[in-house]
Amino acid sequence: MHQRILLRAKKGPFDVYSPEETFERNWIGENAGNLVFSHAAHKLLRAAGTQIDSTEFRVDLREADLINERYDVFVIPLANAFRRSYVERLATMTRLIRKLTIPVVVLGVGVQTNVKGDREYLRPIDDAVKGFVKAVLDRSHSIGVRGEITADYLRTLGFSAVDVIGCPSMFLHGDNLRVEKRKAVLEPDDRVAMTISPYVKSMAKVVTAHHRKYPNLRYLPQDLKTLGTLLYGDGPDGRGKTSAIPVHTSHPLFVEDKVRMFVDPWTWMDYLSGFDFAFGTRIHGTITALIAGTPGYLFAHDSRTLELARYFEIPHRVMKDVPADVDAADLYAEADYTAMNNGHKARFETMLAFLAKHDLPNAFADGDSATRFDEQVRATTFPPAVRPVAATDRDVLLTRLQWLRDQADELRTEVETLQRMRLHARVRAAVGRRVRGILHR
Repeated sequence: MHQRILLRAKKGPFDVYSPEETFERNWIGENAGNLVFSHAAHKLLRAAGTQIDSTEFRVDLREADLINERYDVFVIPLANAFRRSYVERLATMTRLIRKLTIPVVVLGVGVQTNVKGDREYLRPIDDAVKGFVKAVLDRSHSIGVRGEITADYLRTLGFSAVDVIGCPSMFLHGDNLRVEKRKAVLEPDDRVAMTISPYVKSMAKVVTAHHRKYPNLRYLPQDLKTLGTLLYGDGPDGRGKTSAIPVHTSHPLFVEDKVRMFVDPWTWMDYLSGFDFAFGTRIHGTITALIAGTPGYLFAHDSRTLELARYFEIPHRVMKDVPADVDAADLYAEADYTAMNNGHKARFETMLAFLAKHDLPNAFADGDSATRFDEQVRATTFPPAVRPVAATDRDVLLTRLQWLRDQADELRTEVETLQRMRLHARVRAAVGRRVRGILHR
């Protein structure tokens, strides 16, 4: 079945951009976790003969006719799009969808409120969510959501065509997911990876304690701002500042070269596959560890992280129940992957049933399509981890400086061109005024 799919994704899985380009043009869409689920969605749908193009997160109402003409379906993998800070972008996406005549399929969306699913907090976005869901359901059999909290929310808004399908990221390897502990206990010298949402301030003491106890600890950030800090040092608003959360170059994890950030999921997974354990507040940081075969543990701090952890039966605790003196060794001992492993095939079948309902292709049932995708990943050279600037190799820094100089030269040329255009426009206007003055004498 040949299909032309427009996929909401910041970039395609084989698009290679340097860390500098990634930061400058935000190729991770603010958070590298976005690439984990969009690339997994791409692989899932990439059957033979299927054309998949990425939107680059562009939403332009003027392109509606072009989309209708060029594509057979618009597939939208989303994260926590039902949240207050996203309401304007959700409304814009809704306006675009209303102009489309092709099917529109939402491949997982989540609501963001507290871990209790506070309904009152969501009241201000109700109308925007209703508009979006109605627009989608006018062009789709159902809407795919990430978990029961989102499903319950949409039911309170009056929608019944709701399927809980989780997130595509967990199905990167199809029905094949098995996470096992490689050792009986976690010891101080073991390799431990930590994820942190900088706004979850209660992680401060956890960071400090684990930095002291685990010499091979590594912090794996995901956000665009920290990428900039790794590349160029602290921005103007952070220079000279300190924090117990690793957001400034003064933090010991930066000083000791214990921070690594990846701008592609493939290098990220390769790196995590060498660790004994990963834990923290980032849901896709945890999922990336799990699909790399590394035991992961989540601190769920809101509804979007909690519902995914519940659906996939990922070992987790609610953040408010995490004591300041929590130890990764205890989390490792507590973690049980039996339910997650044993329930994976059934959850994958649920995802496949959703794809079939919406007449979408499935690469895993299409000969060697999924294998060829993996081979293309292996044949593509992606940038290595970004390290703190103070620990970066001299040649890498030289390349970075040259890139910045090239960017500055391009910008200078653009400015000069604009200035000439404005000067020419002023001259033409002045001449025009003079001519009109002469003609009216």
